[in-house]
Amino acid sequence: MIGRPRSSYPSGGSTRVRRSVLGALAGVAALLATGVTATPASAAPDPGVMTSSAQERALAFWTPQRMREATPLDLLTVDRSDVKAPAPRKGKATVVAPSAPASAAGPLAFPYGGGPWAGGGAVAKTAGRVFFSYQGRTASCSGNAVTSANKSTVITAGHCVKLEGAWHTDWVFVPGYHDGQRPYGTWAAAKTLSTPQWTASEDINYDIGAAVVAPLDGKKLTDVVGGQGLAFNTGYNKAMYSFGFPAAAPYDGEKFIYCSGTTTRDFLLSNDHGLTCNMTGGSSGGPWFTQFSEATGTGLQSSVNSFKYNFLPNAMYGPYFGADAQNLYQSAQSS
Repeated sequence: MIGRPRSSYPSGGSTRVRRSVLGALAGVAALLATGVTATPASAAPDPGVMTSSAQERALAFWTPQRMREATPLDLLTVDRSDVKAPAPRKGKATVVAPSAPASAAGPLAFPYGGGPWAGGGAVAKTAGRVFFSYQGRTASCSGNAVTSANKSTVITAGHCVKLEGAWHTDWVFVPGYHDGQRPYGTWAAAKTLSTPQWTASEDINYDIGAAVVAPLDGKKLTDVVGGQGLAFNTGYNKAMYSFGFPAAAPYDGEKFIYCSGTTTRDFLLSNDHGLTCNMTGGSSGGPWFTQFSEATGTGLQSSVNSFKYNFLPNAMYGPYFGADAQNLYQSAQSS
């Protein structure tokens, strides 16, 4: 049975986008408010690849005003469905250690359903906002810098790099964004990637994306902000922290927000992790960490903010980092 998607976070004058996802997904909706018109970038020679001139245009395009006016790309939302998606492929449990410097931070609440992150630490530098052009509009998501061989890899959601069959353009990452400030600069993507399942048919179980950003002022990303660790194939029911820059009401995208708690495995449509969390549109692609230290702000990235069920507005879901997520990471860090 095909369900009908309804957004939990409607915006005034918004446009609904509907699609099917690999037959396993009942439907998802992405709402983008009208009004802010972007200048489309020239077509890339290959999907997800940005030429040097396209990177320069993206950096020039994202003025402070455009960032303020960018519409949050809503979290994907789904209705009930009797259809079950195939479980993500499993592999050997693998951990990549963080490369972010330690920084002192005081203890915060656990579990926590959503609010400003006041702990500081490495995560306040590695996580950031993502901005891009989508269907002629400007939009925002979240992302996170991770330890990588190329020192230039950002992990985000699949729908934050490609949606409705089209790769986003003018894609940039702003680590440490807060209150309109860009303390570590704006980094243009040289390439964006996703899992094969998301790239081919936007399967909700594989809503994972990555970007390889170009050097800025002769420096590489993680040499400037550090990189978080990663964990693949490490199971369910974990204590996790989720971060992002929600920009739909009641949030405005200017604050760094977190949720925390012990996750559950989705028992409905997907094979995702579930977490009580009130973050809204714009938080998509923000990192989920296991073994997260509030004292240092470091952890092992194990998922990303992906979707919410319409009938469970205070529950966030994030894809399981299995073999395909690990392969995506390997492809990105070797690019």
